[in-house]
Amino acid sequence: MANLKDIRKRISSVRSTQQITRAMKMVSAAKLRRAEDQVAASRPYSEKLQSLLTNLANRVEASSHPFLGEGSDAPVHVLLITSDRGLCGAYNTNLSKAAEAFMASEQGAGASLTICGRRGNDYFKNRSDRVLTAHVNVAGGVSLELAREVSAEATRLFTEGDAGSVYLVYSEFKSAMTQIVRTRQILPIDRGEVSSQQDGNAGSAEGDDEATDYLFEPGAEALLAGLLPRYLETTIYQAMLEGAASEHGARMTAMDSATRNAGEMMDALTLQMNKARQATITGELMEIIAGAEALNG
Repeated sequence: MANLKDIRKRISSVRSTQQITRAMKMVSAAKLRRAEDQVAASRPYSEKLQSLLTNLANRVEASSHPFLGEGSDAPVHVLLITSDRGLCGAYNTNLSKAAEAFMASEQGAGASLTICGRRGNDYFKNRSDRVLTAHVNVAGGVSLELAREVSAEATRLFTEGDAGSVYLVYSEFKSAMTQIVRTRQILPIDRGEVSSQQDGNAGSAEGDDEATDYLFEPGAEALLAGLLPRYLETTIYQAMLEGAASEHGARMTAMDSATRNAGEMMDALTLQMNKARQATITGELMEIIAGAEALNG
């Protein structure tokens, strides 16, 4: 059994760790509220853009824009969105493994990678030589400028024929306890997929837009040419916002679990310390009694 001094040191160490995890939980909870507000504020714009894009895409030929085509036979390109920081449970691991599993499938064979987040880059830097670009330790976190940069790179790879299609791997935020890993094709744009997303997100009122007879100025093709790049940027930006909220939710949950575990460990160590102290006292009493009996004997 460990001596009292060692047990007291362990209790002190665990208490310090608990204070850190409790503070990190509170910080993550505050950041989560702001991230949730950003996600909620961006969703109406994204849904309305999807609604308008659906109406336009269903009125033009697929050959009117490269984003609506079939793509080439080149390998796919994967955009992976993780976080720069750890201590958020299995959040980054689940995303990286989902991307790895997709790349190991027949559909993702030979895929190249663009990674947003240091944790994803750390995972793949010794596992794959297909990482084209990594955006790590980005100042200010999620930004529209970063989404535009990633979108421009994906657009270049697709339009030049270096990527036959582009897939996005990210975490969809549901709640602090629930984050769902999504693998979604974003290029070429599937008009049926856009339509189904719009119907599921925006409801029947938005779905009625498909039957509305609009007059477009300029023409539908010219308007679509301006909206499709914006739609791609918005999709990537929305995924980054969802990922940021998922990260803070996962970290808050992980730190809450770590705080509880530290409390349980301190209780167990305290019990062990009391048993050790009681054993020490009992031993000293036995020695005193034995010495007294020897003197009286």
